[in-house]
Amino acid sequence: MSAPTARPQPSPRKSGTSSPTTAAAATSTVSRRQLPPERVTGAQSVVRALEELEVETVFGIPGGAVLPLYDPLFDSVKVRHVLVRHEQGAGHAATGYAQATGKVGVCIATSGPGATNLVTPLADAQMDSVPVVAITGQVARSLIGTDGFQEADISGITMPITKHNFLITDAIDIPRIIAEAFYLASSGRPGAVLVDIPKDILQAQTTFSWPPEMRLPGYRPVTKPHGKQVREAARLIADAKAPVLYVGGGVIKSDSSPELLELAELTGIPVVTTLMARGAFPDSHDLNCGMPGMHGTVAAVAALQRSDLLITLGARFDDRVTGQLSSFATGAKVIHADIDPAEIGKNRYADVPIVGDCKEVITELIEAIRADMATGTSLDLAEWWAYLNDIRRTYPLSYDRPTDGKLSPEFVIQSVGKLAGPDAIYCAGVGQHQMWAAQFVSYEKPRTWLNSGGLGTMGYAVPAAMGAKMGMPDTEVWAIDGDGCFQMTNQELATCALEGIPIKVALINNGNLGMVRQWQTLFYDERYSNTNLGTHGAVRIPDFVKLAEALGCHGIRVEREEDVEAAIREAQSINDKPVVIDFIVTADAQVWPMVAAGTSNDEIMAARGIRPLFDDDEAVAEPAVIHEAMTREQAGPAAGAGEDQK
Repeated sequence: MSAPTARPQPSPRKSGTSSPTTAAAATSTVSRRQLPPERVTGAQSVVRALEELEVETVFGIPGGAVLPLYDPLFDSVKVRHVLVRHEQGAGHAATGYAQATGKVGVCIATSGPGATNLVTPLADAQMDSVPVVAITGQVARSLIGTDGFQEADISGITMPITKHNFLITDAIDIPRIIAEAFYLASSGRPGAVLVDIPKDILQAQTTFSWPPEMRLPGYRPVTKPHGKQVREAARLIADAKAPVLYVGGGVIKSDSSPELLELAELTGIPVVTTLMARGAFPDSHDLNCGMPGMHGTVAAVAALQRSDLLITLGARFDDRVTGQLSSFATGAKVIHADIDPAEIGKNRYADVPIVGDCKEVITELIEAIRADMATGTSLDLAEWWAYLNDIRRTYPLSYDRPTDGKLSPEFVIQSVGKLAGPDAIYCAGVGQHQMWAAQFVSYEKPRTWLNSGGLGTMGYAVPAAMGAKMGMPDTEVWAIDGDGCFQMTNQELATCALEGIPIKVALINNGNLGMVRQWQTLFYDERYSNTNLGTHGAVRIPDFVKLAEALGCHGIRVEREEDVEAAIREAQSINDKPVVIDFIVTADAQVWPMVAAGTSNDEIMAARGIRPLFDDDEAVAEPAVIHEAMTREQAGPAAGAGEDQK
């Protein structure tokens, strides 16, 4: 990713008012108090910097090169360290913490394999623009480049997958570089930053003073949009007959959901929210057409494809949304607002490019539209809404009752969402269960849906839920995971049990790598090569209930539909340990709708063998047979599936 421009991120804590070159500006949380210089070790300087940055929680695991840091960390009464079972868990926990709270997530690892185990979560955080700072130990300076024991060039390794990284070569620089790392991670387009510290630097005597003066001369905040571009955007909106608010994760990152709601209600323009923007706009709102993309709602995909104006806010025209780029929304002009200028025009030409923070962009756009309305300008979207509402009625989200006697995964996930409600936080792994969780849980608030959208990291859910629960201890947190993903990082349940982090896990156990199996069904003649995980049948390897209990959790198994609600309520009643519910679901369920990879959104399939043909003006009203097929099982649990997601 290219280097973003800067945007100071709001914090739920009190904001400082110091100069943009101070540590206070770096995080908006640091007091302006001047601390007298004090003699400390490099390790003590790191801990003192974290304390002054008001870091409350770090996730990590000690090792030789980083061990000097753990000694003063042991004495800190301000920073709580959560001892994970694997560094990947520390990285994803930091990501979950940051996504749920909006603060910077922090993880710590030792040199060599400890640091390289952070590569996946750092790449994941960077792809999804999550503010994470990783602090790694390194071999002593005299050993760097000698292939010393547990040496790895983690700065070089992570350069392509972080927003920035540092190798500290002088202990006096520790406060400044830690402050810079937090500023870079949390400002502009947020991202991952790594700070690598040699062991002898951690052991060296140095002076700690606060606040430090930052040295980032080439890093300039650009948050305020250009007024001319905003006015031109308002003009295009006034002329549009079929506009769409195409909303991405940048709206959540900028805390601009209230402004988005005001803009949508002011104009009456349909809203679609990408996978990373679920919760940015209430699902219950009539203007919400759902999630676009490969497994988005037919209405959302149709809205984009048939629009004449895309008002793109904090989204990046990802391939999973656009499908075949050359056929994506060919009749639409594009307003593209993003904090990162490198994203504008990268995949789709922008008729009106706007660089700026989404909150400021939307605020100024509302003012410009109100000014136009004061002169008598108004939008007439009746015909556009008639078209979209027809599609919403004809192709609601729905699912079939399994014929093999096992649970419907969609029903299970929908039940979790209904019982936990919109105030809970939901973390998903990657695969079918991720898409079902995005589809069948109703999201009303930002920062309640956490997932790995860009990198698509299996194993994300459990440690991310752990981090989210640490950041939001009074909120119910669910990890919705698959049996494949769960086996990659479930050891962090031991961390949760020992640290008192009572997350709930809804394990969608279909005995397979479900999304891979779906593709094998559709594209490889049902040749199921290496997708059966052996977690179903007479011999369950592993037995997830026994595994959960061995890890200090409460384990429940559910195989009958009538037991689903009771199991979820039992999990909700237990708050002194983690709970794992092993839901035995059918392996034959598939995620629909679907746009096959590399094909046009015009080829969307509402279900297997059912193509809406919404690119044909006659198609929407035509097929009563299709409508009947999409709404079958009205008396069963699937009947409500289309109600939560219009």
